[in-house]
Amino acid sequence: MDIDTRIKETLALAWKRCPVLRRRMEEAGLALEDIHGEEGLARIPVLKKDQLGDLQTQTPPFGGLLAADVSFLARIFVSPGPIFDPQGAVPDYWRRAQALEAAGFGPGDLVVNTFSYHLTPAGFMYDEGLRVLGAVVVPTGVGNRELQVNIITRLGITGFVGTPSFLAALLEVAQEKGHGPGKFPIKKALVSAEPLPNHLRNMFEEEWGIDTYQCYGTADVGTIGFECSQKDGLHLAQDIVVQICDPVTGEPLPLGKVGEVVVTLLSPVYPLIRFGTGDLSKFLEDPCPCGRWTSPRLAGFMGRVGNAVKVRGLFIHGHQVKALGREFPWAKALRVVVDREGVRDTLTLLVEGEGVSPEDLGALQKRAGETFRLKVDAVKLLEIGQLGEGKLLEDKRKWD
Repeated sequence: MDIDTRIKETLALAWKRCPVLRRRMEEAGLALEDIHGEEGLARIPVLKKDQLGDLQTQTPPFGGLLAADVSFLARIFVSPGPIFDPQGAVPDYWRRAQALEAAGFGPGDLVVNTFSYHLTPAGFMYDEGLRVLGAVVVPTGVGNRELQVNIITRLGITGFVGTPSFLAALLEVAQEKGHGPGKFPIKKALVSAEPLPNHLRNMFEEEWGIDTYQCYGTADVGTIGFECSQKDGLHLAQDIVVQICDPVTGEPLPLGKVGEVVVTLLSPVYPLIRFGTGDLSKFLEDPCPCGRWTSPRLAGFMGRVGNAVKVRGLFIHGHQVKALGREFPWAKALRVVVDREGVRDTLTLLVEGEGVSPEDLGALQKRAGETFRLKVDAVKLLEIGQLGEGKLLEDKRKWD
């Protein structure tokens, strides 16, 4: 079935079953018959990721965006926000197998899956994709690096999926335990949820002999792009339409221009139409010499738009910072600062206040960790007026 027919069928289903899409189109003066093919999609207003939480609050539980009956779902996940993410009851629902196959995973591989299986869907995304390919999965999740190194070496694990920073942390422990380059069994890795700096890729591949690939996706959409053997840009995944758009107007941009990654998910379960991921990228102009994956390629992660930042694979949203501040009346202003020490993201909370006790700061730090579902490394008290106005999130990390 050609892409224009799939777009037409997906739009017809969403028009019938997803009242939010119908309302978006009607408010823009559009009827179903006005949209023809990929170019016609550009007429539909972009649905920003930051809007999902509000929509789900107004029309629970999925904001009027779910096209299937809830009984058809296999799982419901809760991403930071909180945002409910549905998983349809079909094999490899997030289409991760294609990215894993391109990275060389297949039958006979023993793979440690270090993504979380708790609340967020990343663990299951990779688990199901690996099982479709015939690989054996060891579901370790996050944390406990010494135990994971012990498992990897005792079982002879050949593959890794997780964040690049966690792979680097495991290799550091492996080195300390006498399992340095040449003695560590992992030979291939697919990393995601954060950028892969060149110095880390070089360390994995040149020092440790780990063939390393990147995958890009979101909890809402699933797989968006993945690297092939050329490791030059991200081929687009199946069952989606990707447009690079002006973050303000939503208009598609010319080839090679940087803009927001806007995805239309051609799914009978959760047909997200013109979904603004908040990520910035561009399309590469030259065809990939690999010859196998002929889809267009994204240049990779080039920044963020919108009021959110990803830390250790999870998003922190500006509205979460505001809600946290309302719980502590003495906190006159808050700002989350993200930085990087070595291969680890650090999270610092700056707060303005007067007459604040150490116990108050401790309570704020504890509650912030619960709210963001991330460890807050430090809370720093500032005098009133030092933070200025407006900025709730500050990302100081520098990538290659």
